[in-house]
Amino acid sequence: MKNKIKGLKKLREERDFAGGVDKLKQRQASGKMTARERVDYFFDPGTFVELQGYIQHRSSNFGLDSKKFLGDGVITGFGKVNDRIVYIYSQDFTVLGGSLGEMHAKKIVNVMDLALKAGAPVVGINDSGGARIQEGINSLAGYGDIFYRNTISSGVIPQISVIMGPCAGGAVYSPGITDFIFMVDKTSHMFVTGPEVIKAVNKEEVTFEELGGGHTHTTESGVAHFLGNDEKHTLDMVKELLTYLPSSNLEKPPLGSNEDPYDRMEDKLNEIVPVNPNKPYNVKELIALIVDDSKFFEVHSTYAENLVVGFARLGGKTVGIVANNPDIYAGTLDVNASLKGARFIRFCDAFNVPLVSIVDVPGFLPGRDQERLGIIKHGAKLLYAYSEATVPKLTVITRKSYGGAYIVMSSKHLGADYVYAWPTAEIAVMGPQGAINIIFRKDLSTAEQPETLRERLIQEYKDKFANPKLPAGYGYIDDIILPVETRPMLIKALESLEHKNLRNPMKKHGNIPL
Repeated sequence: MKNKIKGLKKLREERDFAGGVDKLKQRQASGKMTARERVDYFFDPGTFVELQGYIQHRSSNFGLDSKKFLGDGVITGFGKVNDRIVYIYSQDFTVLGGSLGEMHAKKIVNVMDLALKAGAPVVGINDSGGARIQEGINSLAGYGDIFYRNTISSGVIPQISVIMGPCAGGAVYSPGITDFIFMVDKTSHMFVTGPEVIKAVNKEEVTFEELGGGHTHTTESGVAHFLGNDEKHTLDMVKELLTYLPSSNLEKPPLGSNEDPYDRMEDKLNEIVPVNPNKPYNVKELIALIVDDSKFFEVHSTYAENLVVGFARLGGKTVGIVANNPDIYAGTLDVNASLKGARFIRFCDAFNVPLVSIVDVPGFLPGRDQERLGIIKHGAKLLYAYSEATVPKLTVITRKSYGGAYIVMSSKHLGADYVYAWPTAEIAVMGPQGAINIIFRKDLSTAEQPETLRERLIQEYKDKFANPKLPAGYGYIDDIILPVETRPMLIKALESLEHKNLRNPMKKHGNIPL
């Protein structure tokens, strides 16, 4: 028995050293954590349970039979994060460059299947050179099996991808399906075709960082949602995100501490919207004043900044916040903002996270480029997402809410449960200047003093539409509230909708304007 125990300990040591001690030391010397160190750091101490750690590939092509390693280049298992079960896979670049072959893929598929059965989130740490070319079709089959499970699990359990090295070619489509993507500044790269291929085909010089670095994907493409300063910071952000999310679509999000008084009123809210309707303000300052402990976990913070989305708590309950930001492009909706908002709204709806929309929107961003990029189709995605959502939907109109953008931003007409307006709210087809120029075009063209007439007509328009009384009279607004009343009013509304049970008509699925 002693010999068998000794043999098992030696086997475990071989498994833990993966690609070899020298490669692990090189890894650490480069400033990167090893695959196992990442797992150990991520989970609550002593909770990680490894699965299928002794699997090896079974290919003999191109000399692979002499390059076998226990675990086959990926660590899989489960553990606890903040005392809640989470499944994980962590690719090991020291083993055949973290390349994905038949058995490597089977380990990932196994842990994804278990996560789905258990109703628990799955986190994938990607650090791989891509498909294991020596295994041919089996590598491609492995990717296909993973993509299929990503799709089947979508909307059932939270799926989070953490890019901690290269992720190229077909490998990028698994993170692309998952709910959130985290990258590490300067050390993470994602692209379908690399710089060398682009140079050969297009004669275009581009660096790894320019093509697929974290900055590119969190600010320009919108592929990634979060960018960490280093690996530990990135993993800390993943753990923080999980505190806002339920383990599956059958649960509600976990409650947070409820020490911030529900009836707290911030006088600053009464002054945050400028008197001049053309003057901007940062909606993030407004959000911080109404949410629990001023804590807002922003998603996509550097992409499409004219729309702000993220998680917070109100009265201890997780909410998803969607807010126009007048500080950027006056808060107008454009292609990127519409995509960002629609994706976030659909996630919240899938996982029982109530939606709070803060509206100050003058319309959709005009221009030839926007039309050519398909603002009609992409704006419709935002409208579709709000209409389809059955979670509690609360809306606060702080200032401008014009035209089609008024409808799109979680209006009563799209199923919002409660719509509140501040006294500064302006709800109309368009702004005063544009409206008067259209309605009174002939009068202005023939008037002896057109500017005097224009000013008078604009003031009359403002008197009628630059306040929320008219839409409140039609029932499109449930209440006109003082800005300082926003927090307690939202918390009361959430409490009243605690048991909201709304189901859309039975269908296989809708046809969202993709």
